[in-house]
Amino acid sequence: MSITVEELHSALSLRDLTDPAQGPHAIQLVVDSIRTALGHAWPYTEIWTRRDHPVVTLADNYDNLGYAADAVTREARYTRYASDREVLRSHTSAMIPPALRELAGSASSDVLMICAGICYRRDSVDWQHTGTPHQLDLWRISRNVSLGEPELADMIARLVDTVLPGRRYRTVPAVHPYTIHGRQVDVLLDDQWIEIGECGVAAPHVLRKAGLDASWTGLAMGPGLDRLLMLRKGIRDIRLLRSTDPRVADQMLDLTPYKPVSSMPPVRRDLSVVVDAETDVSPEALGDRVRTALGVDADAAESLDVLGETSYDDLPQAARDRLQLHPGQRNVLVRLVLRPVDRTLTDAEANALRDKVYRALHAGPVLELIG
Repeated sequence: MSITVEELHSALSLRDLTDPAQGPHAIQLVVDSIRTALGHAWPYTEIWTRRDHPVVTLADNYDNLGYAADAVTREARYTRYASDREVLRSHTSAMIPPALRELAGSASSDVLMICAGICYRRDSVDWQHTGTPHQLDLWRISRNVSLGEPELADMIARLVDTVLPGRRYRTVPAVHPYTIHGRQVDVLLDDQWIEIGECGVAAPHVLRKAGLDASWTGLAMGPGLDRLLMLRKGIRDIRLLRSTDPRVADQMLDLTPYKPVSSMPPVRRDLSVVVDAETDVSPEALGDRVRTALGVDADAAESLDVLGETSYDDLPQAARDRLQLHPGQRNVLVRLVLRPVDRTLTDAEANALRDKVYRALHAGPVLELIG
């Protein structure tokens, strides 16, 4: 099912923090630093920079990157379809197939493709996730140099050393349809490993499909720009990257450590909702529904957690009667934390936002809203 015209317009009107034409932002400095570092490391490699429109063909978002026809990520609950054949890109990797086709028709023989931009996903609500993340794709494709796992390890080290100097990192195996020998890259934050991106050796079938013969090899890397900037500056709330509060926004113009401004108090609301048997209550699915329900106030939601689920069979009869629960339905307890980064909510405002979320998640006939 395609998104509405209004939803498409809203998505396309959101500022892309990687785009200098839409105003300066520290995310652009991260991209510039990586471009400079890899340019110095590979002085004879051409650098191609792409900034394509966010609406891309379904083929370039999935088929031409090797995704299976029945891949779950293609489902409308994860992908925002603009039409039967077009989607809002779910990753900046969607810019790679047209870049590869351009390379196949050119005289170039060693190219670093740099593709940055905003992406559109279904994602959870917490301090490090958003439904509109910024991503960077870095693909070096060459027929002069054989590119494999040793070169990939060097590329990972250069990325981390450039953006997060001195940070401890690790790589763990990961599977992607467009790479072989795939890896996930994590950086240590306090006592927690935080993923900053995924990478691998470019899958030969992806290169061949674009018209590049067996003489070509490549490296593919996709770091998350929001995550890199947050780790670089010491930011613990992804919403701050878009804050319009001058005390915050002025700090989003450089890569110096972030200095916290006065924090607004959180407002917690626990919601007891009824959901149908087939309802997806994963963090990503619920996060997307909450952002849609809140609309322009989506950034007021700091986190959303499922505290517990109780099936129809496990609920006391009195609770079934009160909720008018039907067999197969579940009672889910959800904790919503509201805390805008730039203002304090009144009780009335918090309750109005809570009610929007409640109505978006609740499938039962009985509304249990408290004033």
